[in-house]
Amino acid sequence: MSLKATKHLSLIIIAAICLISCHLDNSTKTDIYRYTTWTSYLGGPDRNHFSTLSQITLDNVVQLKMAWSYSAPDSGQMQMNPIVVDTILYGVTAALRAVALNAGTGKEIWRFGDSLQLTNSTSRGVAYWAKDDDKRILFTQGSNLFALNAITGTPISSFGENGKIDLHSGLPTSARDKFVVSNTPGTIYRDLIVMPIRLSEGSGAAPGDIMAFNVITGQLEWAFHTIPYPGEPGNDTWEDPDSYKSDTVGAANNWAGMALDEATGILYVPTGSAAPDFYGGDRKGSNLYANSLLALDAQTGKLLWHYQFTHHDLWDRDPPAPPNLLTVTRAGGKIPAVAQVTKQGYVFLFNRITGEPLFDIEEIPVPPSTLEGEKAWATQPFPSKPKPFARQSNLLTEKDLSPYAENKEELLALFSKADKKIYAPPSLDPVLLLPGYDGAAEWGGAAADPEDGILYVNSNEMAWFLQMDKDTLKTNLAPGEYAYNKYCVVCHQKDRKGNVASGYPSLTKLKSTHDKEALALTIKKGKGMMTGFPEIEKKEMEALIQFLFGEEIPQIVAENKTKTIKSTYKHKGYKKFLDSNGLPAISPPWGTLHAIDLNSGDYLWSKPFGETMSLKEKGFPQTGSENYGGAVVTENGLLFIGATKDGYFRAFNKKNGELLWEYKLPAAAFATPAMYEVNGKQYIAIACGGEKLGTEKGNRIIAFSLE
Repeated sequence: MSLKATKHLSLIIIAAICLISCHLDNSTKTDIYRYTTWTSYLGGPDRNHFSTLSQITLDNVVQLKMAWSYSAPDSGQMQMNPIVVDTILYGVTAALRAVALNAGTGKEIWRFGDSLQLTNSTSRGVAYWAKDDDKRILFTQGSNLFALNAITGTPISSFGENGKIDLHSGLPTSARDKFVVSNTPGTIYRDLIVMPIRLSEGSGAAPGDIMAFNVITGQLEWAFHTIPYPGEPGNDTWEDPDSYKSDTVGAANNWAGMALDEATGILYVPTGSAAPDFYGGDRKGSNLYANSLLALDAQTGKLLWHYQFTHHDLWDRDPPAPPNLLTVTRAGGKIPAVAQVTKQGYVFLFNRITGEPLFDIEEIPVPPSTLEGEKAWATQPFPSKPKPFARQSNLLTEKDLSPYAENKEELLALFSKADKKIYAPPSLDPVLLLPGYDGAAEWGGAAADPEDGILYVNSNEMAWFLQMDKDTLKTNLAPGEYAYNKYCVVCHQKDRKGNVASGYPSLTKLKSTHDKEALALTIKKGKGMMTGFPEIEKKEMEALIQFLFGEEIPQIVAENKTKTIKSTYKHKGYKKFLDSNGLPAISPPWGTLHAIDLNSGDYLWSKPFGETMSLKEKGFPQTGSENYGGAVVTENGLLFIGATKDGYFRAFNKKNGELLWEYKLPAAAFATPAMYEVNGKQYIAIACGGEKLGTEKGNRIIAFSLE
């Protein structure tokens, strides 16, 4: 806990007690979470992915069969976790159409979005709100938040402007033309929806204010400044007190979603990194409230307590998922707790009322930066328990290189050259980042049994390289090539071939796959994990597309060889540490699954998660695989999860990790399932969109049940 939070602990406790007394009414006292429905993202506002439905058991799970399948009108990555209200399942397709299906048959009831300008982006689902006969689905496409009639799928005309608001409307005027979208459903509290937003991660990103809108009218009700204004607590953690209005600094946004304690009215908000990523010379200081867990009064946005997981982040180590709200036992007593999983593979556990850490956290010195103008923070927090659920780069040795690699000498040379210290700051030399950019934990988050204090988390074990370069641009380039080097080269490389193995496609054949109008729209709005560039003016866009299509005529430009832009260094690009066959260069397991007892901080079990099919076919043992998407855990002992690159949907015994059932899906499911009951029958549904990690595209939502 920060010194400031410690000083004011007594005030926090008093404030929390007041909140409890103010917000706890008779309905929430008797029935806060029943865990028999799935009416909210990840199963409920506590984000525990938990169900007490018990028709499917340890003994009969092997009898699960496909109950129904729905084919969406578009295909591609679907990260969405469906919700189910009464007998209707609501979700979002790959191209961001909202759909309502009969939850017992999969038959489409309505679809919204056909008339919109669709794009293959990502969405993790929708939110539901109801009061009397007014029932609404709230979902986003780009920067627009729509309110739809939940029964008919038609826009609510009284919400905003004909059924939608632009999320820019809650931000300062200076951010109105900057990239803002939302990939994750908002959190509903009474008549408010608090919205996650995704922003650019580069210089000039919009500020990441936490914004609450009125569900009925669409009006902004409150905003919390994650980059504090002068006079607000935390402003002194930025060397420049005017960072909040900087043309360079931004973000510190919540993109991963939030958790809500409905009984107390406390909202738990994990925040992302400040922008620009990787180089912080323009944002010196610890940078509150970036990389933090914020406990806010959901009704007013008032800060109750906070904890910062990474000071002055230089590694994109933002919390990747909503926290879990659960109860742990200490000395025979029950403590309401909040657990946050991280990309680093740590679990941080706090008393959710006071913010007090429930396991000791030590600030440990880490290496200084060697880059001119950068000032890395001198220490970083390390929890004493639980131990990390993923390997850390500093523990790797030459013996940890993959036994399956055919180019071991080349890999050894790369491995030996890289800095492997924990929190080794970015430099002109390579840093081996393990866990990698996407984590250990990622946006699928953790599942939890909220009463027994057990956390279930799947983890990636993919190493990446982090390296910086001098941030200079040649000015003797034609306008389109100049624009490409300005906006695109970090991800797609100088030769435009990208890095397909790391998830960044080649742009060398765009002319045969895109027309100019569609390409301009993608560049403006973004696609998948690519952020958009709405700031590009028409003339610059035309030049960039000419260059990408190979139509730009080389020009002789005045001999002014280089121009240094404001930031001194730039990220050199995203590169996985892979062998010559495209497999991870470190030894397995490459994906893992864990059960952690947060009462003691000890592990109940850990195991490899997923298969590498090319090695399995050769008879090699289970290696684990990269995985994206979370699990569902049941009170009666089951753990369901898709997530893996190999495309299987699996059920495990939650007590010991034993595999009980698996089903080969038509496409990989990089999504979290939903468990629900309709007409007395228990179902579990999952979206199978594929595409990520080079897998085949899919377009189906599939539900399973017992015959």
